Amino acid sequence: MKNTIWYITKYFSPKTASSPGGRDWFLIEEMKKAGCETVVITSDSNNLVDVPDLNRRVTEQVTLGVKIIWLKTLKYSVAKSARRVLSWFHFEWNLFFLDKSKLLRPDVIVVSSLSLLTIVNGLLLKCRYKCRLAFEVRDIWPLTIVEEGGFSKRNLFVKSLSLLEKIGYKRSDVIVGTMPNLAEHVLAETGLDRPVFCIPIGVSDDHLTEAKELPDDYVLKYFSTPKFRVVYAGTIGITNALEVFFQAVAAMRNHTNVEFLMIGEGALREKYQSIYGDLPNLVFSPKISRNRVQSALIKSDLLYFSVYASKVWHYGQSLNKVVDYMLSGKPIIASYSGYPSMINEAKCGVYVPAGDVDSLVAGILEMKSKSAEERAEMGMRGREWLLANRRYPKLARDYMSVLFKGGTS
Repeated sequence: MKNTIWYITKYFSPKTASSPGGRDWFLIEEMKKAGCETVVITSDSNNLVDVPDLNRRVTEQVTLGVKIIWLKTLKYSVAKSARRVLSWFHFEWNLFFLDKSKLLRPDVIVVSSLSLLTIVNGLLLKCRYKCRLAFEVRDIWPLTIVEEGGFSKRNLFVKSLSLLEKIGYKRSDVIVGTMPNLAEHVLAETGLDRPVFCIPIGVSDDHLTEAKELPDDYVLKYFSTPKFRVVYAGTIGITNALEVFFQAVAAMRNHTNVEFLMIGEGALREKYQSIYGDLPNLVFSPKISRNRVQSALIKSDLLYFSVYASKVWHYGQSLNKVVDYMLSGKPIIASYSGYPSMINEAKCGVYVPAGDVDSLVAGILEMKSKSAEERAEMGMRGREWLLANRRYPKLARDYMSVLFKGGTS
């Protein structure tokens, strides 16, 4: 008999006509290919991906053999809002009253945050079906909103989320995180030295096959000058900690053979353009489609990403951006003071302290001083490491081992 997995999360990123899908989709798809029966229960209240337009409270969809149960849920447009929290409760209400009698009986239920509220339904379902419960942490809440959202630890909402988090850590059969050092956080929160398993973001076959070339006019405009090109590609927003990047650009304005290219859009783009737009070594280019990102990265000399100096990163990172960067085979410099992984493991770049402009400038100049062959070798180490360790078939096998056999930490 096949093992059956229920994957329950308010936010799911399925494969659609305009998107290859996210980590959750690729893992579930691979588990289905490996012989598991898979059921996803999720909401249509996700403004980051394409979701079906639901006209019923419950809609069943089958995509490449994966059954997805969509629950029509209150929508919101502002992440930091009461409406978002109400949407969480609405999802849990719909989940609780969902008629599950026609679904295959689960051997394992995976409850994936966010939202943390789903752990309550998960525990009830565990008791009902006498099955294993896995608590998957994709974003450490409430730590994230305390460290980066300005919430006080004494806030009643934060305290409530903290209680739910502890319940999830203590009462689940398996704890899984996308970040490599989550075990330290679990120990600090519960005092329990429990095994915690890391199943990070990976690389899919679509990453390898979907790449398209940039238009000739785009290449001519943004990649034709023979300069050492430092590139950031992604959202230009409040959480991306890009101030240090622009301050480094300003500090290096007299290095005429170095150019900084900012690819992307976001809420802070106009602000940064108004402040730094007159710098001769800085170029802003428009956002490009995901299937052309690799073509842009490959034409770069050094890739940059940054985070704020936050306790959140003490437990590690698993970011799509790092996967995209490593896949391009180019070296990386990161303003990052958290738990190191991937880049250091592959030896494909360097970390400099988050928020430290002088260290970033020194790191860029050190990278520039290397020969093109040295940088190429460094970048390719990242791509080779990624393909050896972060392919989704491997990650799905690791995950199934954890879910059904206990796994190894």
